[in-house]
Amino acid sequence: MQKRKLGNTGLEVSALGLGCMGLSFGYGPETTKADAVKLMRRAIELGVTFFDTAEAYGPFKNEELLGEALQPFRNQIEIATKFGFENGDSKIGMNSKPENIRNVAESSLKRLKTDRIDLFYQHRVDPNVPIEDVAGTVKELIQEGKVKHFGLSEAGVQTIRRAHAVQPLAALQSEYSLWWREPEKEILPTLEELGIGFVPFSPLGKGFLTGAINENTKFDSTDFRNVVPRFAPENRKANQVVVDMLHQFAKTKNATPAQIALAWVLAQKPWIVPIPGTTKVNRLEENVQAAAVQLTTDDLRQIENAVSNIAVQGARYPKELELRTGR
Repeated sequence: MQKRKLGNTGLEVSALGLGCMGLSFGYGPETTKADAVKLMRRAIELGVTFFDTAEAYGPFKNEELLGEALQPFRNQIEIATKFGFENGDSKIGMNSKPENIRNVAESSLKRLKTDRIDLFYQHRVDPNVPIEDVAGTVKELIQEGKVKHFGLSEAGVQTIRRAHAVQPLAALQSEYSLWWREPEKEILPTLEELGIGFVPFSPLGKGFLTGAINENTKFDSTDFRNVVPRFAPENRKANQVVVDMLHQFAKTKNATPAQIALAWVLAQKPWIVPIPGTTKVNRLEENVQAAAVQLTTDDLRQIENAVSNIAVQGARYPKELELRTGR
């Protein structure tokens, strides 16, 4: 697989990464340890070198999984993890105080069985802690060799600029896909101006753009899509038109809807590295092949024309979670 550079701080990773959250958090029952290890090691065989986790995924279980699965390959890969919640629990609330950032770094290093965190993100912007203090603390961790690169997640433009002035950011991680294009307005131009990479999570629309979900799909009781307005049955029915468009276009390229959705994200900028997640090896293999799908200027124009006529229905987060983004 080809490599891409995230920002100007020297971080080079595979063009597609692997979002590992769903292995133990957010999307229903946990994957067994054996299956999770097998999936991550298959990703390495396929050329994936960029793995995304967080202390909040579990909490803590996801990092422990990665530590076990990836330790034998540690020097071949880059691991991103995140800080910023009280006791690693996103339900409790924010905590990006400097002492907590340091505590999370030390604990994450142990769980990941490593001596450095390649990319350390603030998971959500903490309104109670100046971003300069956050960036300054990560800068110290970088100077100490415990962290290699600094990132933010779901931050707004002003926060990005203020953080970057203290410690250059390698990447911003936020949601971006054919059915969530908000970052194109202000975020992407700002990242391009400052030389910061972009790591889209949910590039497959939390699974919807694969075509495997429809209005009749029943999610596990622990699956957070149950509370996402965009996944209400009536919105899934209305949004099926996006998947239908992808299906039709995919046939012309001898590809799957998921591969077209990922190839579209990859085609937007050379410094974008999407991190689709999955718990299934066959889906992993399908996603990885998207990196080889070439979309021409004409292809991209056709997709743009089709999507611009579609009004996607439903908010991407319930209100209380939306309030944590774009600060």
